[in-house]
Parts: sequence; structure tokens; C-alpha cells
Amino acid sequence: MTSLRFDAVAEASRRKPVEVISPVERPSEFFGKKVFNRQKMYKYLPSKVYDKLIDVIDNGAQLDRSIADAVAAGMKQWADENGVTHYTHWFQPLTEGTAEKHDAFIEHDGKGGMIEEFSGKLLVQQEPDASSFPSGGIRSTFEARGYSAWDPTSPVFIIDDTLCIPTIFISYTGEALDYKAPLLRALHAVNVAATDVCHYFYPDVKKCISNLGWEQEYFLVDEDLYAARPDLMLTGRTLMGHSSAKDQQMDDHYFGTIPERVQAFMKDLEIQALELGIPCKTRHNEVAPNQFECAPIFEETNLAVDHNMLLMSLMKKVARKHGFQVLLHEKPFDGINGSGKHNNWSLSTDTGILLHGPGKTPEDNLRFMVFIVETLMGVYKHNGLLKASIMSATNAHRLGANEAPPAIISSFLGKQVSDILDHIEKADKKDLFNIKGKEGVTIDIPEIPDILRDNTDRNRTSPFAFTGNRFEFRAVGSEANCASAMIVLNTAVAEALTDFKKRVDAIIAKGEDKFSAIIDVLRADIKTCAPIHFDGNGYSDEWVAEAEKRGLDTEKSCPVIFDRYLDDASIKMFESMGVMKENELKARNEVKWETYTKKLQIEARVLGDLSMNHIIPVATHYQSQLAKNVENMMDIFGAEEGKKLSERNLKIIKEIAERTSIIEKGVEDLVNARKVANKIEDAREKAVAYHDTVESKFQPIRYQIDKLELVVADELWTLPKYRELLFIR
Repeated sequence: MTSLRFDAVAEASRRKPVEVISPVERPSEFFGKKVFNRQKMYKYLPSKVYDKLIDVIDNGAQLDRSIADAVAAGMKQWADENGVTHYTHWFQPLTEGTAEKHDAFIEHDGKGGMIEEFSGKLLVQQEPDASSFPSGGIRSTFEARGYSAWDPTSPVFIIDDTLCIPTIFISYTGEALDYKAPLLRALHAVNVAATDVCHYFYPDVKKCISNLGWEQEYFLVDEDLYAARPDLMLTGRTLMGHSSAKDQQMDDHYFGTIPERVQAFMKDLEIQALELGIPCKTRHNEVAPNQFECAPIFEETNLAVDHNMLLMSLMKKVARKHGFQVLLHEKPFDGINGSGKHNNWSLSTDTGILLHGPGKTPEDNLRFMVFIVETLMGVYKHNGLLKASIMSATNAHRLGANEAPPAIISSFLGKQVSDILDHIEKADKKDLFNIKGKEGVTIDIPEIPDILRDNTDRNRTSPFAFTGNRFEFRAVGSEANCASAMIVLNTAVAEALTDFKKRVDAIIAKGEDKFSAIIDVLRADIKTCAPIHFDGNGYSDEWVAEAEKRGLDTEKSCPVIFDRYLDDASIKMFESMGVMKENELKARNEVKWETYTKKLQIEARVLGDLSMNHIIPVATHYQSQLAKNVENMMDIFGAEEGKKLSERNLKIIKEIAERTSIIEKGVEDLVNARKVANKIEDAREKAVAYHDTVESKFQPIRYQIDKLELVVADELWTLPKYRELLFIR
């Protein structure tokens, strides 16, 4: 075991970049090569079938089962031409990953042979075992049946020899067991609500689209070094490890020259991603050593979520080819920046209007302010729920660590937008609003220039920042499914817009002018949502105190934060918007609490194992070597002089004894705390116990181990150190 670390270091140091052969075509020519996109649909489907399917995709028309066989036949023909032999329903269960069961196209021909077949029935629906996925009690162990159903709005794609069909995943009784089903419902809700409000300004708008652009941060670690770290392999993060003498303090990694091996990995990843229709645009070094980022062009939210889940899976596959392991954990290394996944979100119309962007006319700018303010209303009313949507056992390590937003949801708007809101709220309405007969409407809102997006500095401490024509939800964790945050955000905004329209219509019904009614409600909402607006330093202690005064959620305990899903306001919102029912919310919380507990259980067991079977034996072995040296020195020089000459060694021997004793006691306390917590049957109470009484035992043990790493001879230390994990690439 002693040599394993050095063998891994040697092997990692010898690796050369893997040659990546670029396609002869330009990226625009092979983009979507492995996707059954509109171009392929048009080629392989009958024209009437194509038109009906496009109507389903674009306009939300009901999927006509009569066309399913024709669509399946077209897909099968395309798949055959690409060497495909299997198909799978690709879905996103509550495991934070994806799932797939591969079936061959073959069927009995009734004559003792086989035929290849793919029917509309197989395309539209499959029956995975629902009892084998987290369901929070919706499905009992003996109740196995669940269904996956085709989502035609997300295109089918090919991975290796398999046709992958994006689907929702529901129980036999109809409850959602995945992220996609409630996401689609949330996107429908915000489409309806935003379209209704748009009609005040643009009667020709037929549809509003939720857009998402994610920024995927990640670490790369050589696979041999990774294999020599059991904590990385089993938990995704290092449970011990002293900081490297050099890490990120020189600020020399961010946007620096991309290492050659990493460049080859990125090139390979981009080629395969583009073939799968993932519009990768940006790649660069991130702040921490061996930390990188990939970001696409923004897309419709459902498609963007699918693409992110697909990319995370693809990253792991491509990394292995290049001798790397991808770390998607939000905080794999202590003391340096963790990884997030900023979600850049906006709404747009089918006519090309960006609803969170300013316009050229007073009416356009009034629309702009309406959608800004109603977004803030949703965020304000459900700030605790939004925090719950991005919270996890892993993301909790990153939030508030002077590298990521604090665990308090607030919104940064910038000076110009802030001033405009203040002006609308406080100006005399007669001066603010004026109708000049047939000449139209005049609204005295200060001019919003085209350069709005760039005229105010960004605030990196803001969890939900306005960035010119969109909002950036910066609190989302790197290994999260974006759907979790997008479900809550889109539903919250849908509710706010629905309520806005209801109140405006009530004023109009009393005889007031449309624009006057809009201003009335807008002014009231600006005042209501003011507590969520904060442009200052989110890391300051003063902000925590101020946030509490404003009534914002300041809870830091991960399992307790999940309670926000079951608040009366949350249940009412989800049910009224048709996104999820109360029993689905309760079930999901059960899954969240169980997942939290299991992750801490694994970490506790790994930490205990490494402490007792790696660290202490290594430390005591070195201690024995030192003791033998002291004994020899006394034999040679006599007891008094030998002791004097061995002063440093005696000090280290004592330090090792003290620290290993503390570690042993710490591990014993950790085990006992787990035993007590494991007896708790209630999922929430068990998760809270793990947070309060188990996780709190990790750091004291780690502290002693990290100190021992500085003391024990380097040649004896069995685990790859931070300097090797972070700088060998």
C-alpha cells in the first residue's frame, strides 16, 4: 500500500495527451449528427406525420397515437442506417442521475426465427420496475409497476448502438417519480401565465418559452491518483488532506492556458457533445487548480436540462478515455473553490421578444419592469423554497464559503434597474402615467439604454442576480439536476404572473385604463418584494442579521431547509399551478432526507475506515521508526546526550501518540453517534440527527489527520496528497 501512491504519481506523470482526430466537417455540419432532429424528421417521416409531430412539439398539441407507428418506423430506419441495435427509454429518476434499460429491436417472427421491429407502442411507453427507484413511499416494494412515457419535445438521440428516447417516469397511479414530469408541468404553467400577461402588450403572442443556459464546473483528476484515494472513489470528495503549499492563492489558473491533456479531453468532449446536439460554446480553466468549465448556448429549459444530464454522463465516459476522472462534487477539496452550475434563466416569446430585456418604447419598458418585478415577487414569496431546491448534502459544503452565494436567497439588480423601481414606486402617479387620447400612452420611466446589460458591475455574492436580460441563479450545485431549481423557479414565477393578471383585470373591470391598472399593481408589488432586493455583500455578518429582519429564510441545516417544500404556501403554489400534488411533495422530501442520510452514512464509514486502517497504522509505523532511532542514539551517545540529540524525534513521537489517540476517540464517538441516529425511524428526524450529531464529528477527526500528514515521513504516507491531486495533469 505504501508504494501505491508513488506508483500512481509515477503513472500519472508519464501520461501523454490522447490524440483526438477532428471530423473533416466544420462543427456546424456535424452538429446534431446523432440526433433525430427536425431535419431528420422531415427526411424520414411522411409529411402529414411530420406536421402533426411539429404541432405537438411547438404548440403543445395532444400526441395522436395514430401517428406513433409512423414516427417509430422513421426513427427505426434512421437508427438502422447508424448501426443501432437497441433502444431505451432514457429518464431522470430521483437519484440525481439518469436511468436506462436497453432492449434489442428483435422479436419472434412466428416461424422459428427473429425479426427486427420497433412499434409506436414501444416508442411511446415502457414499463420499468418503479419499486427499484426512490419513490418516498409512493411505491411499496411489492408494487413494482411504473411507466416511462415519451417526451416528444426533447429529440431522440444515439449513444453507441442504442437509440435513446427521453421520457417522463411516473408511478402506476400517476404520480411523478422523476424530474422531467414536474418540470414539463412547470414550463406549461409559466407559458400560460406569461402569455396571458404578454397580451396586455403584444396581443399576437401565442407562446412564452422558458430558457436556460447552464455553466458546468468540474474538476479533473488523474484516474490512478483517484483510484488511490478511497474517499474520492466512494464519496466524491476528499475527507482528509492538508492544503498544498501552492493552490489557488496566485490566481494563475483562472482563464490560464489549458493543459495539453485537458485540451485533448475538452476537444473530444466537444466533438461528441456537438454530435449529440449539445451546443457547447465556452471552455476555460476555472479558479481552482484542475478545475474547469463548459457552457453551452442557451436553449429551451427542458432541452437544456436533458443536455446537461447527457453532458455529465458523457464527461465521465470521455474522461476515462483520457486517463482522467471527472469530479462533479460541489466541494471535492477543502480550502479551495468548489464547483457550481450557474443557471442563466429567462423568458421569451414565440415572436422573439426577450421578456427580461428592455425595449425601445415606453410600453416595452413597462413590460420589462413587469416581468422583472413579478419574477422578484415569485423569488421573494418562495425564497426558502428556492433555497431548498438547490440544497443537498454536497452543495451545503460550497454555499457561503466566500466562493459561492450565501445560503440566503436575495436578488441583485444593479443601480439602474434599482433606481427605476424606486422611481416607479415613489413618483406621483399623475406625473408617471399620462394618456394622450389617440396619441397613445406616455410613461415617465427613465430611459433604459441598449447597454443595460453591461452598465452595472456584477455581484458574485448574489444567489439570484439580474445580468442585463436574464437572471443568473448562482446557487445551483455542480452535480445537481438543473430541473430541481427550474421546477421551483418557473412555478413561482407562474404563480406571481397569474396573481398579477388577476389583480390587474379586477382593476380594469372597475373601469380603469389597462396601463393605469398595470402601474397600480406594479407599484404595490415593488414595495412588497423589496426585502428580496439586496445589492450589497452577501458574505457579511451584517447581511445575515438584515436578512432575518426582512423575514428571509436564513436556515443553514440542509435537512431542515427541505421543510420548505411542505409549507402551506409551497403546497398551494404547486397544486394551483398543476405541477405537483401534496403527496408527491411529501414523497420527494422523504427521498431527499433519505439521500442526505445515506450520503453522510457512507462518508462516516469511509472516514472511520481510512482513519483506523490507513492513517493510524502509517502514523504508528513512523512512530516506531522514530522510537528505534531514539533507542539507537541513546545506545551510541548515552542516555542523557542521546535524549538531547533526539529531542525533535521525541517531540514527534509524543505528538503522534496524542493525535492518534484523539482520532481513535473521535472515530469511536462517530460510530456511537451513527448507532444512535440509525435507530431513528422517521426519515426527517434521522437526517436531522445525522446533520447535528454525526456530521459534526467529521472535522475534529480530519483536523488531526491533516496535522499528521505534515509530521509523518512523506515516503510512508499512503494517500495521494493535494499537491498531486491538483497539479498533476
